[in-house]
Amino acid sequence: MLADKAYSHPSTRKALRHRRIKVTIPERADQIQRRKQRGRAGGRPPAFDPELYRNRNVVERCFNRLKQFRSLATRYAKRAAYYRSEVLIACLILLLR
Repeated sequence: MLADKAYSHPSTRKALRHRRIKVTIPERADQIQRRKQRGRAGGRPPAFDPELYRNRNVVERCFNRLKQFRSLATRYAKRAAYYRSEVLIACLILLLR
């Protein structure tokens, strides 16, 4: 799972570890500072792969391109099947551009 710093809370990390999900989330500055203040009791920093984290940018850009379509951004379609068809049509339009 790739996520931004907003999902860096220890309880989130613990829940994902419990489900055996590999996580790549950068630590927030306040968490780094708190861990360093505690010294050895603060533990080691969580694993973070910057190379893998760069792939998150591709997904974010894709969402931003899809949100250019007003009906997708505001979700006018109430049924999931209609919304899915709008997403597919938007993807086709973006692909053909």
